[in-house]
Amino acid sequence: MPTINIDKLKEIKEYYQQGLSLREISEKIRESLDATVYFFRKHKIPRRTARENNALQFAKKPLSFKIKTRLSFKEEKLKIAALMLYYGEGAKRGHVVDLANSDSSIIRIFLQFLRKICQVDQKRLKVYVYCHSNQKVADIIKYWSMVTKIHASQFSKPYIRKDYSMKAGRQMVNGLVHIRYNDKKLLIYILREIENYKEYFA
Repeated sequence: MPTINIDKLKEIKEYYQQGLSLREISEKIRESLDATVYFFRKHKIPRRTARENNALQFAKKPLSFKIKTRLSFKEEKLKIAALMLYYGEGAKRGHVVDLANSDSSIIRIFLQFLRKICQVDQKRLKVYVYCHSNQKVADIIKYWSMVTKIHASQFSKPYIRKDYSMKAGRQMVNGLVHIRYNDKKLLIYILREIENYKEYFA
């Protein structure tokens, strides 16, 4: 196995401290990955755990959104309204921003927040419809596409509940939708802002 010259020890340590992976370091110093791994073992250079590596890779992942920081009075009110709606109706775990509701006003408010304040990538917005088997799914998708201004191609396969019974009571006329955005960093931002408002007011 080819060995790496000890003269590169300082350079390698600096790259590692910068957060580069062993593969990235091997590319930087133009050596094989095997040789780099062996070099770390030979010189007893402490290696990061898998959890630490994952955290570093997550931190380096580019944002798919851009938070607007200078807000008008109206935009500040929109932000607070959307965050409180998410506090009550949104998913708090996982890696996806997910707000579910059957009220079109709530959906519109949250989408305004995502578009105007978070400036998300519109193509990454997804809609998931929940309805009953006695309802016209195509009409429901058309309705929510109009409400959300999101093309039907960005709608996930709907969940159609087949155990509907008239005895079950009043159903949601237009079904229920989940507005989803797959970016854990945005979820972290939203939850952090909610905590800030909770701490300030409560």
